[in-house]
Amino acid sequence: MYSFSPKLKSTSIILLVVGLVLFAVGFFMNKGITTEKIEHMMEAVHASGHTAPTHSSEMVGPQDHAAHLEHATLQVHNQPLAAIHFVAVFFFGVSCCVLFFYSIQHAAHAGWPIIITRVMEAIASYIPYGGAILIILMILNITHQGHLFHWMDPELTDPNSAHFDVILFEKRIFLNIPFYAVRTFIYVLGASFFAWKLKAQSKKVDETKSRVEYQMLYRWAVGYIAFFGFASAAWAWDWLMSIDPHWYSTMYIWYSMVSCLSSGIAVIILLSVYLKKNGFLPQFNDNHLHDLGVFLFATSMLWTYTWFAQFMLYWYANIPEEVNYFFGRFQHYSPTFLPMLIVNFLLPLLVLVSSSIKRNYKVVTTMAVVVICGHILDYFNMVMPGTVGPYWKTPEVFILILGAILFVVGLFMFTVLSALSKLKLIPTGNPYLHESEIYEYPF
Repeated sequence: MYSFSPKLKSTSIILLVVGLVLFAVGFFMNKGITTEKIEHMMEAVHASGHTAPTHSSEMVGPQDHAAHLEHATLQVHNQPLAAIHFVAVFFFGVSCCVLFFYSIQHAAHAGWPIIITRVMEAIASYIPYGGAILIILMILNITHQGHLFHWMDPELTDPNSAHFDVILFEKRIFLNIPFYAVRTFIYVLGASFFAWKLKAQSKKVDETKSRVEYQMLYRWAVGYIAFFGFASAAWAWDWLMSIDPHWYSTMYIWYSMVSCLSSGIAVIILLSVYLKKNGFLPQFNDNHLHDLGVFLFATSMLWTYTWFAQFMLYWYANIPEEVNYFFGRFQHYSPTFLPMLIVNFLLPLLVLVSSSIKRNYKVVTTMAVVVICGHILDYFNMVMPGTVGPYWKTPEVFILILGAILFVVGLFMFTVLSALSKLKLIPTGNPYLHESEIYEYPF
């Protein structure tokens, strides 16, 4: 039985509190930005040779200075909500992807990962807490406390308005506030239900050691796979892609999901190795680490494929409404957009390609940390260009992002390790447990 150490508990609480304080400092710094300062920021953008972008993917500034200033003001004051939004969506996605990975193993009757099923169940315990943050953010957005989602402006779908947007008008059946709110509740409550049900059924399998109960665990796992397949696609549209409502990609749902899946496997590695090194999970061995390393390598390559396929096809086609999405990122996010390929593709490729290196605890855990950081940067690139535009290289933005990351990481650590301390680490009722204990990679 794992015991949540006072030291780690204090660390997670300190991270949470420090993150909250930093975010509050950044929030008040942002609220103190005056119109004069925003005008100076606009001038700096123009002086750098770029025009400040409009909301979403259209990167052409308005001719009217007043309208341009109003738009820049919205982007600047989007900074707090945008900072917490991309971090919250990322960690919610990570926990849901871990539950997806867990469900796949049960649906496939895989034997090797049974030793780490409790690790995955503990990570999935974050889902309702991460979902609560997203519901709060949803309420702030639909009550117009922020302007992350351009399509929520009612004037844009009003045919009598001077700002009428025919594209958003045609998408209003899906992109409307009531339906958006309903979908958000479905994603959060649905994922939370499956996390609870799968954990409860897994516990029942341990208590009864019944094949009938194990078969029920299999069925619930299949049910979650089906739910996740639809929900993860739809929340990628809602929480990420609709930030740029004139742009869409059929690859986007896979690209955003694999980013979280790769990070989820990295979290499984870190937690499993931590338990192993502290004597709580002696059954975890080099063979389990190797297979997790294989999945970390594979998902990193899959992420690269989806990212490159999306980018290359749109860039090569050179259709203005598609290329503008990337054009704005090249213009204003060059320090983060392409360099993330180094940490998300090049390093995993070069370091993890060898089979023997995947058994090295230090190397694999280091790469797990690198992959998580790289995909946080990936989500930063998904959200920030369409919400704050070029106005991100300011002290308050860095404070807000650091605060948001520390807060969510602290909450994630606390909920996951608290849940782990309440679980029996070895699923003694699982019929494949012995296979996992003696598992040996054949090569």
